[in-house]
Amino acid sequence: MAHQLIVAGIGPGSREYMLPKAAGAIRNARYLAGSRRALEDYAGDGQQTCPITGKLGELKKWIGTALLEDDVVVMVSGDPGYYSLLPWLKREFPEVSLEVIPGISAVQAAFCRVGEQWQDADLLSFHGRVPPEEKLAYSPGRVLSFLTDGIHNPAYICRCLLDHGWPEASLVSVLEHISYPGERRRDVTLAEGRRIEGFNESVMVVRG
Repeated sequence: MAHQLIVAGIGPGSREYMLPKAAGAIRNARYLAGSRRALEDYAGDGQQTCPITGKLGELKKWIGTALLEDDVVVMVSGDPGYYSLLPWLKREFPEVSLEVIPGISAVQAAFCRVGEQWQDADLLSFHGRVPPEEKLAYSPGRVLSFLTDGIHNPAYICRCLLDHGWPEASLVSVLEHISYPGERRRDVTLAEGRRIEGFNESVMVVRG
């Protein structure tokens, strides 16, 4: 198959945070897939589009058909290398030439928002998964980040970390809708975080 899959990271959301190379690939795409919100924000007239939902079988069929005609651009939030659709695309289309365009991850943006370095942080996720127990243990000075979901929300994670020996005074920053007009942030202690409401789809930064 001569055509190419292009996986474009769109960053945390706002156009200001998207790399020009990704924006160009999206703008020039004949076939474009992405979340419904990404398609609303970035799809243009004349483009053939496919929303990415939980029905990955339908997405696979659409991509396979589109690749017979032209390249396909798949938009993923944040960076393609961090909890994105990239592993699935590689597994389902192993013979297709692949180009991956990086993006700014929501985690990277969150650390910038709170003014913290992140090269020594442990980047974990509770979004649709649970980290191994040993990854949650406390040690002085340790820094963690988490992606959250509706079940494993910030309040749940704060209780979980307290159960794993983290001090109640540990600092927690919770951020959602980063780079969008409705961006929100809460800075609390781990003890206070047990009572946080909302922030289901967010990024947490925890400093021990």
